[in-house]
Amino acid sequence: MTDPVSRTILLLDIERFSDRDDVEQAYLRRMLYDITDRVLECAGIDETRRLRADRGDSVMELIDANAPVTALLRALLTDVPAQLRAVNRMASSSAQIRLRGVLATGYVAVDRHDGWVGTDLNDACRLLDAQLLRAALRERPHDFALMVSNALYTGVVRHDHPGIPADEFHPVGVDTKNGPMRAWLHGPLPSGHQAAPAGTADQDHRDTGAGEAPGGSGDRPAPRTPPAPEAAQAPRVPAQGTSPESRPAPGAVFNFNGGVNVGGSVVAGDQHGVSGGQVTGDVNLGGHNGGDGS
Repeated sequence: MTDPVSRTILLLDIERFSDRDDVEQAYLRRMLYDITDRVLECAGIDETRRLRADRGDSVMELIDANAPVTALLRALLTDVPAQLRAVNRMASSSAQIRLRGVLATGYVAVDRHDGWVGTDLNDACRLLDAQLLRAALRERPHDFALMVSNALYTGVVRHDHPGIPADEFHPVGVDTKNGPMRAWLHGPLPSGHQAAPAGTADQDHRDTGAGEAPGGSGDRPAPRTPPAPEAAQAPRVPAQGTSPESRPAPGAVFNFNGGVNVGGSVVAGDQHGVSGGQVTGDVNLGGHNGGDGS
């Protein structure tokens, strides 16, 4: 088996293929190959930059990761619907071709039997087979429904490149045998389906319990507030009328003569309960004379 390499993965599948007879199936396969080749040529992706696998009613393309994904997306959004309209205008009702498509990105290896191996490829195939994508195609007035993987949306679509309107893609949750997957459907959602909640991660099964930090990603615990050190705590002052036995030892005693002017107020006489000490006499602070108010 070769080492896994990064690839763009394109899957196209014919709707209701098994309902046709052999002659019609042969015609539909030829149309599928013609449409796929034209789309890739329009995107500037020649045969030297891709590998193809035949799956009967579908085609799978592994595309060089250096090939322009934006050009491929633009071709899928515009050229595929246009080609389908042109083909179906000349075809009988039994030879109408409608396609489901998936565009994804990931790592794929090729084994010695020319088989393709990779979890990312498996996930793309599950998206192609999703009931939501099938339902979307059934309700489309045109003949094509496209879904992209969450990784491709994050890396390309959401940046709103010319010809790739990000607001036309809607987040969806796709149920698979390995659990839910997040993907993005182009165009309106089918009846009975709702957009996936914002911020839902693709195949994110992490446990984010009560320890998650508010607004955090869920993969780190909330920080704990350390208790204030005792040295920094304010001294406790006993309430008036507390018995001498329950009071703390008195602090230093200051004796001043004159009135006390603190912030424009005068304190005179004996004062108790100031930081645990006593003020005796008249004290003047702040450079003002407490007697004449100047």
